[in-house]
Amino acid sequence: VQLQASGGGLVQAGGSLRLSCAASGIMFNRYNMNWYRQAPGKQRELVAGITSGGNTNFAGSVKGRFTISRDNAKNTVYLQMNSLKAEDTAVYSCNAYRLYFGNKNDYWGQGTQVTVSS
Repeated sequence: VQLQASGGGLVQAGGSLRLSCAASGIMFNRYNMNWYRQAPGKQRELVAGITSGGNTNFAGSVKGRFTISRDNAKNTVYLQMNSLKAEDTAVYSCNAYRLYFGNKNDYWGQGTQVTVSS
């Protein structure tokens, strides 16, 4: 299983970035997909999630600024980040999760650095 995240970088406050996470080795359309982030000295937090059925949820700190979407044909999940703030600076990682008849499948990709300059 591989989850390959990309799209991070350096952006000024108020700018936008789109992260992508391409999955392989799983039945992508059956997995819930999540984006997490971890800033230096802080705990990892869930930023946004999208279920296999397309339902979405967001952390309060990003609601209205970030959107999450998925393209099952491309086995890819996206995180569109707008109106970025310095406090969005973190390493962003994607996660694929499925609970199937009591068995948990939980996979992580490597992170991509997002740095927002104020």
